[in-house]
Amino acid sequence: MNTDRDKTQTSNHDTANDTATVDQVEDRVQAEMKRLEGNAKERAGQGMQNSELEREGRKLKEEGESELSEQESQQ
Repeated sequence: MNTDRDKTQTSNHDTANDTATVDQVEDRVQAEMKRLEGNAKERAGQGMQNSELEREGRKLKEEGESELSEQESQQ
């Protein structure tokens, strides 16, 4: 039995405007990783007394948190 993959549609892709669930998860993971990386850099900057690294980490963490909250508001 052959299945024509071009004609097969899953319930997650009912409309062309919907973002695939996998894409939504991937975006969330990337935002979460950005937040975690920023947090790590901020703490490393504090421990090393490196204000530039601390600022960079804080900025990265805030970007990740902003992306996460934006994604939550879209759901």
